[in-house]
Amino acid sequence: MSYEKVLQAKNIVIGTKQTVKALKSGKVNELIVAEDADPIITKKVIQVADEMKIPVTQVESMKKLGKSCGIDVGAAAVAISY
Repeated sequence: MSYEKVLQAKNIVIGTKQTVKALKSGKVNELIVAEDADPIITKKVIQVADEMKIPVTQVESMKKLGKSCGIDVGAAAVAISY
């Protein structure tokens, strides 16, 4: 289901660093995080989302998340804004 949200979203931000910036700017409606991503990498972005009261959804695969974003590599985190 969440992979489809990424495909349907008009605006996405890919990657943890860019996602943290987008979260802090208040432009994010939902955060998608891959379960198989390194927790050290995703900890900060999840923490910021929690602080900003943004819902966090987990998906199982970085590779599938990246593919949903139209990139050839895995994605640990993707921010969606509608």
